Amino acid sequence: MLGEVLEWLQVRPEGSYLDATAGTGGHLLAIARQLTTGRVVGLDRDPNALALARERLQEFENEEFQDKVTLVQASFSTIDDVARDLSIPLLDGVLADLGISTLELDTPERGFSFRWNAPLDMRMDPESDLTADDIVNHWGEKQLADLLFQKADETDSRRIARAVVRARPIRDTEHLATVVAGARKARGRQRLHPATKTFLALRIAVNREEEELEQFLSRTPATLIPGGRWIILSYHSHEDRMVKRAFQRLEREGQVRILTKKIIEPTLDEIQANPRARSAKMRVAERIDAAAA
Repeated sequence: MLGEVLEWLQVRPEGSYLDATAGTGGHLLAIARQLTTGRVVGLDRDPNALALARERLQEFENEEFQDKVTLVQASFSTIDDVARDLSIPLLDGVLADLGISTLELDTPERGFSFRWNAPLDMRMDPESDLTADDIVNHWGEKQLADLLFQKADETDSRRIARAVVRARPIRDTEHLATVVAGARKARGRQRLHPATKTFLALRIAVNREEEELEQFLSRTPATLIPGGRWIILSYHSHEDRMVKRAFQRLEREGQVRILTKKIIEPTLDEIQANPRARSAKMRVAERIDAAAA
């Protein structure tokens, strides 16, 4: 949804912007190319993604543009700390694309996908402690079932948790996907792979995604100038619900104004070109000048 992002962000050539989930730098590059004296900062906790983003942004490494783009390995929950450390007074716009990156999905050894036989890892930050293996092979049956139901709305959570515990040790992603598929009730033709929700719940838990998002939603308004735009793209119902409720609460408190009364979704053309975009939901808010309100 690059076109929609740029349209709603309203990039000013002299402005300051922050891409809170830079990934391999697609949005970041597009923003940077619209700047003259402005600046854009890209955050990501995945060092491998940032390395690719740095290659993609090589045109800004010369002396003329060296202050235009800054990449920082950090979680987006620390947005206020990063802005302070970089001496950025206030931002004209903040973007967060909450989807898992193609790099992570398409790197088998990261363990994010059931398409390959890979280790049960799923860490966005390779230095973090918790892995999917820790959860799958060591959490109790009830704790595992609750995770699947609460984080991914998996209606067969108890059957899956029971099957996983009985099959331990689960060796790898392929083994897990097979166990999950065997445990789920047959419900006719399924659009999603039987293990989709299980892998989603594990990824959310391993990376503390909901906790990180909650902190990001709480801390971002204070980093924006009055009139600054805040764009969030989410990809599953729990994420989108958190964003929606946070925007509504901040609007009631007089901190932001919601600009998208209805969510913005990708066009059919984009979905056909990039099927992974099909579940994207974009919401936009604008910082309000509390003193003038």
